[in-house]
Amino acid sequence: MNALTVMNAGEGSLLPVIFMGLMGLSLLIYVVLDGYDLGVGMLSGGAPEADRDRMVASIGPFWDANETWLVLAVGLLLIAFPKAQGVVLTALYAPVVLMLLGLILRGAAFDFRAKGDPAHKRRWDLVFAGGSLLASLSQGWMLGRYVTGFHDGVAALGFAAAISLALTGCYVLLGAGWLVMKTEGRLQARAIGWAKAAWPVVVAGLLIVSVASPALSATVRERWFALPGVIALAPLPVIALLAMVAARGLLNSHRARGKLCWAPFALVVLVLTLSFFGLSYSLFPFVVIDRITLWDAAAADESLRFMLVGAGLTIPVIAAYSLFSYRVFRGKTRLLAY
Repeated sequence: MNALTVMNAGEGSLLPVIFMGLMGLSLLIYVVLDGYDLGVGMLSGGAPEADRDRMVASIGPFWDANETWLVLAVGLLLIAFPKAQGVVLTALYAPVVLMLLGLILRGAAFDFRAKGDPAHKRRWDLVFAGGSLLASLSQGWMLGRYVTGFHDGVAALGFAAAISLALTGCYVLLGAGWLVMKTEGRLQARAIGWAKAAWPVVVAGLLIVSVASPALSATVRERWFALPGVIALAPLPVIALLAMVAARGLLNSHRARGKLCWAPFALVVLVLTLSFFGLSYSLFPFVVIDRITLWDAAAADESLRFMLVGAGLTIPVIAAYSLFSYRVFRGKTRLLAY
């Protein structure tokens, strides 16, 4: 099935497009918000105990609420695209289970490290870091498998493995950027070093995606290189590259420890946002590339209209709570108290 042919066919209802947009936006917010706390979790495994306590404190008020966006995205998939959720979740059954296991381990470790036997604190810290790593690798694998349409060839599986490592590296870079923004002194300097180490991994991942995606999919290749799409898409990788270069330059500057401590994190978020729009452009109008379109997978319009009212009430509440929590706990991190 040709993507341009599908688009030119005129499928009619905009409701599936609206729900796909809401689902995609929820996933983007989740990747940014839970991405940095997964990154902090992975980095905490190799940090000294005093730094680990402050690292956990930096994400303490936020990490649980950040996962709400993942629940929202999956809920939208289940109710708005019932014909696709079976295909997607069946193909991703194993990594979904591993991701949930990682998130469960993180949740248990977060509480037990602070409230359990102090003699076992280091073990729970390792569980927290391990759960973060497991969740990150699983999410990267799922993304790689989804982009390739769940094909099982060697090239497709290798691409998924590369994306798994690249997304994990991106989470580490996000987490390090978050710590640069939220901490001071020795830990901030250590976070800058972590960010510098993760930077080339993320750049390599972006290059792999840029080269392998059109090579593996004729649909993506057509969207990227056919006119007028190539003109619309060209600024995205250019801006992303400039943002990565700017982030690396800031990490070498004393300004990253002062008034511009927020900038490396913001630049990585910009790169993720651009990547999201590039991916959305490449895949539209498919829910499963080359197999199921939005309109094929969507529930009846009557159901979507009813669910849109619920989404219109729920999403602003989640967003308002998130914004409120980030406003209340803005500024540099202080140690958590129980």
